[in-house]
Amino acid sequence: MALPDMRYRTAPAIFACGCLIAAASAVVASAAAPDLSQLRAEDIKKGVAVLGNGPDFLWAFEAEKRPELFVDGERVGPMRRISGGPWIYQGKLKTGTSHSFFYALDGKRVGGLTDVPAFGPDSYSQPGVPQGKLSEKIVNVSRYYPGMKSEYWVYVPAQYNAATPAALMVWQDGHYHIERDGPLQVPPTGQPPSRLQNVIDNLTNRREIPVAIYLLIDPGTIGTQAMRSIEYDTVSDLYPKFLRDEVLPEIYSKYNIRRDSYSHAIAGNSSGGICAFNAAWYMPELFSRVLARIPSFTSIQWKPGEQDGGNIYPFRVRKEPKRNIRVWIQDGSEDMEQANGSWPLQNIQMANSLKIRDYDFHFSFGTGTHNHAQNNAEMPEALKWLWRDYDLAKTEETYTVDPVEKTKPVFRVRIYNRD
Repeated sequence: MALPDMRYRTAPAIFACGCLIAAASAVVASAAAPDLSQLRAEDIKKGVAVLGNGPDFLWAFEAEKRPELFVDGERVGPMRRISGGPWIYQGKLKTGTSHSFFYALDGKRVGGLTDVPAFGPDSYSQPGVPQGKLSEKIVNVSRYYPGMKSEYWVYVPAQYNAATPAALMVWQDGHYHIERDGPLQVPPTGQPPSRLQNVIDNLTNRREIPVAIYLLIDPGTIGTQAMRSIEYDTVSDLYPKFLRDEVLPEIYSKYNIRRDSYSHAIAGNSSGGICAFNAAWYMPELFSRVLARIPSFTSIQWKPGEQDGGNIYPFRVRKEPKRNIRVWIQDGSEDMEQANGSWPLQNIQMANSLKIRDYDFHFSFGTGTHNHAQNNAEMPEALKWLWRDYDLAKTEETYTVDPVEKTKPVFRVRIYNRD
């Protein structure tokens, strides 16, 4: 059976995919009893039902004949049938990343999902680890965006002590992170659970990231007009000014937070991803650590002759003075290709631009779509990397490329879905 049809893949991603295939080939039967009650009946019929709890997975598919299950392009199984029920298979997958699966019936590919997160232990609540607290929803009324109302929440880890200044991390699309756990069934549509709060609790408890205040802010609205793309995709200093002058003073008034950019990080997904990079690019004195997940370095807000779009960033990074920032970028080979641009190619371009200029960066490129499966599963690794070597006694650091990264070549693209 052929691998799933994909568009672009860098050579390092081909190796990574090989690792995932090896992990899938090593799927072993589990002794735990399957809990089909957590899978929706309609999804079992469609062949898109899969349940994940750490490394343990359960697939279920209703079919007359025994289907063949393929995980990361490799056949696993055989599946067995529950009396009077669907065909099932239980096994283990590598955690900290995402996987894909599909079925084969009579030689035809059916069902399946491209984005299946496998969460590691740091994405779950752990015994003995104190949980932080999420604030009530707070509303900000903007001056920079006249009439705009934005909602936000603040997450405070249990280790926060008002007597000691804390670090700060700002997350765009904040509502996505206010649910602690979420369902175990992988959603066939939409986004998987974030589990950010659990990751914060576990890593902070082990002192692998600093004690920080987390601002979870949503894009605003002016009446019925959604402002998300205007705020997030516009290449200018307006949004970071909005954070600096309007929102952060409210946070500073309630919590003891360090003001140095060494202690400030910013993160986001999709348009929120370019937004995070844009904020640090224009204000490295405010944010020096960037987590950009499936970022939209595309032409969404490009207005020819009037305003640059995010598509220009790979070239600005190569041509403009270097900023003192540390950047983690994540994307997948099946991300979007549409009128505004190519998400996979633009992110590969960004990675190569950062590399050519010797930025302190990490590029995580998988096989996913415009989805948070991979970036949520790898969140513990990303946050540890972003905050690595953080020192409470310091207020600044000149970020340099990792020596191992320095020895590696630029990313190259191979087209593999055409002759």
